[in-house]
Amino acid sequence: MKFLRKFYEWVLHWAYTSYAVPALFVLSFAESAFLPIMPEVILFPLCLSRHKKAFYYAFVCSISSVLGGLFGYLIGLEFWSIGQKIVFHYMTPEKFESVRLTYHNHEAWVIFMAALTPVPYKIFTIAAGFFRGDLAVFTIASILGRSAKFFMIVAPFYFFGPGIKSKIEKYFHIIGVFVIIVVVIIILIIKLVKR
Repeated sequence: MKFLRKFYEWVLHWAYTSYAVPALFVLSFAESAFLPIMPEVILFPLCLSRHKKAFYYAFVCSISSVLGGLFGYLIGLEFWSIGQKIVFHYMTPEKFESVRLTYHNHEAWVIFMAALTPVPYKIFTIAAGFFRGDLAVFTIASILGRSAKFFMIVAPFYFFGPGIKSKIEKYFHIIGVFVIIVVVIIILIIKLVKR
């Protein structure tokens, strides 16, 4: 748990540097296209330290994430040799075929749900390009899904402010164990999807 505490404190310090918002922008962009690290790593500490700017940070995440999604779309459209390495890291080619079928039947909903939920959004941004999906539908669904996700997760920080921070610090060990359990479950789900 000492490692988690140190990591938490290290990430939190970004909120007091001039690089905090640019780092959040870059991370959100990259996560939507190819990077496996979630922007919440920087977003949460920023919201903890400056809770009245939480919606601004959500806006930054939303814009950069949609731009990253469009870059992921471009990867799938023009650079599938690279895109398939990212996609097939998370799923088998057989599973990808079932995604293709679902995508063609429910294009807007698939993108919206991928943008809203913890499912790796990058899989669907790249896949949408490869499937030659409707770019307007993709963009609108991404804007709605990503905005809904980021604004929902920062709302408690905005409204409860420092109270959230004290609760996190009070129950840090319990939260740390919970996070580890969630990460393990996600890894197991990814392994099951790959089969």
